[in-house]
Amino acid sequence: MTSKRALITGITGQDGAYLAQLLLEKGYSVHGVVRRSSHAGVFDHRLKWLGITDAVTLHDGNLLDLSSLARIVQAVHPDEVYNLAAQSFVTASWQQPLLTGQITGLGAVNLLECVRTLKPDARYYQASSSEMFGLIQEQVQSEATPFYPRSPYGVAKLYAHWMTINYRESFKLHASNGILFNHESPLRGVEFVTRKVTDGVARIKLGLAKELRLGNIDAKRDWGHAKDYTRAMWMMLQQDKPDDFVIATGRTTTVRDMCALAFAHVGLSMDDHLIIDEKLYRPAEVEVLLGNPAKAEAAFGWKAEISLETMIQEMVEADLKRLGGHKAA
Repeated sequence: MTSKRALITGITGQDGAYLAQLLLEKGYSVHGVVRRSSHAGVFDHRLKWLGITDAVTLHDGNLLDLSSLARIVQAVHPDEVYNLAAQSFVTASWQQPLLTGQITGLGAVNLLECVRTLKPDARYYQASSSEMFGLIQEQVQSEATPFYPRSPYGVAKLYAHWMTINYRESFKLHASNGILFNHESPLRGVEFVTRKVTDGVARIKLGLAKELRLGNIDAKRDWGHAKDYTRAMWMMLQQDKPDDFVIATGRTTTVRDMCALAFAHVGLSMDDHLIIDEKLYRPAEVEVLLGNPAKAEAAFGWKAEISLETMIQEMVEADLKRLGGHKAA
């Protein structure tokens, strides 16, 4: 029996790496699109962390270059396509709004066009985001909650989300949107607040730093583990009919309380080291995000299995291990 072939954009990111690992465990032939950069030997560090670099096939390409995507889709002939690539840092989207729109929004349509014209029977997953809810219109957000994005990133994700729905309805593609709430792990980039916190806590514990600077610590988020959330991506594409699903834990926590968990894990007091820096506030803040994952649980039995406490402890331990070889200043 020939194994299924999966194509993942953003394979070197947090979600891409965990998804690749999951699909390899399920016997897939896994291919990824990678953007050439000057960071040779560094770009695939997440795949190396998971020990799967040699098990995946990487292809040079870019979401902005339709011809490269077309060549890759033709070569791989994928059964499943997961579009996880994006300019995904909300703060940077304010500094680079046009680039964010091109990559996160239009880039998704480039890939949809390739699937539509070259492999229309492939199942397609679009990584949508809870940032599309933005200025929340309901206290708990579900698939029926109106969107109100509050950043160029959220707006770009919303464009890609609706284009995926349009391609599904107009061209009968098996195309699903996963509206994923915040999900983290030891593979999360250090520019994201959870990893900024766990990295900062590890540095303070090891004597490499004395303080941690953050912006709005009263913002509330629904945080889950990336391993749980990539499992949901795969489960969506195994369904007979494509659809859109909120993936969340159903629990919201402030940045303040998340910080306290990280500091407590290493026996430190947050109040002794945390500094609020107003320069780190966003132009428009998303104050509360809380997802309702009931539809996904009813449709294919998904629910989050890894708690916030376990995840933060895992991230702190990973950062202590990473930084352990550094000497205190």
